[in-house]
Amino acid sequence: MTDLLQNQIDNKRREISTDSYSMSIGELTNLYRDSELDVHPEFQRVFRWSDQQKSNLIESILLGIPLPSIFVAQTEDGTWDVVDGVQRISTLLELQGLLVDERGHEYPPLVLKGTEYLPELEGKQWNSTDERYALTQSQRLDIKRSKIDLQIIKRDSSANAKYDLFQRLNAFGTALTAQEVRSCLLLSVDREFYSWLSTLRTHDSFVEACSLTDRLVEEQYDLELALRFIIFRDIPEDVINSMGYVGEFVTKESVELASSEVSLDEIGEKFCATFDLLASAASDQIFKKYDPESGRFKGAFQHTAFEIVGLGLGYHVDDYMGCSSSLVQQRVIDFWSSGALERGFATGKRADERMRKTIPQGRELFTRS
Repeated sequence: MTDLLQNQIDNKRREISTDSYSMSIGELTNLYRDSELDVHPEFQRVFRWSDQQKSNLIESILLGIPLPSIFVAQTEDGTWDVVDGVQRISTLLELQGLLVDERGHEYPPLVLKGTEYLPELEGKQWNSTDERYALTQSQRLDIKRSKIDLQIIKRDSSANAKYDLFQRLNAFGTALTAQEVRSCLLLSVDREFYSWLSTLRTHDSFVEACSLTDRLVEEQYDLELALRFIIFRDIPEDVINSMGYVGEFVTKESVELASSEVSLDEIGEKFCATFDLLASAASDQIFKKYDPESGRFKGAFQHTAFEIVGLGLGYHVDDYMGCSSSLVQQRVIDFWSSGALERGFATGKRADERMRKTIPQGRELFTRS
């Protein structure tokens, strides 16, 4: 009799191929110097450790306390992308004065803080003209020769398996949002696509129209909104009806988009044209609910407004080129004034259930007769 569970185990194991071995910090440093190890400096969210946390890491190494394994994913050209352990590796590089940002600028060398067991670490640096504040040659060698276990995800592993690993590892460390984890995956699939997407999130009218809080921007929710616009703007309605969980769908579609040959310039033009019109129509109010009684937009950013107004106009944006922004504003006001959405219609609903209604409504709203 066939063991269905074992079949599932065997099939999933084939999706991810791994290897493991120990490597000294000095060897990892050399890989970074030779551009064979990528800690993704553009992914700033992961650099969240305070100087005290960084100093605690150095304390552990000097005391001989084993560090958790670091996970890296092998790319097509053989280099390693850091999946889990960015804080640890970046701290070690910063200590040595080697860490650079996405523009190639060096971070200032780390100045250590005193720790519980090594209070004399206070003010110490890798090198210093003042010997009182410099780690000794012996201490530097102890750090460079310390070993770290590496788990290597080989290049023949599936993209979905890598993303799943990102999620699982994230569950045990500093929590990242779904988009931050997705960003890690996109960086490993195609750095240029991620850079292109990052330029869209800074487009002035997009920033103005969404008007997100600093916390949401820090957590890359603006990046997720940009992805959602690109993916759902002209998606067939039958796909909406069968897509399942939105987060998983966005991840799958974004990876396919990053791996495809589509014209990013054309997509970017539609994106910018849509948000230019929206910002011109109602500035940072456009994705809020309009109250007919007061004649004002009220409240905070709403998913429903983004899906109806943003995606609806995006679907028809070519028909509105050259039109007055007041036409867009009036359509939005008419929609909220019509009572087309019953009170609390999205309460308790999954995003995919909500979008089966909001996306078609938006397309109908902005249809020009």
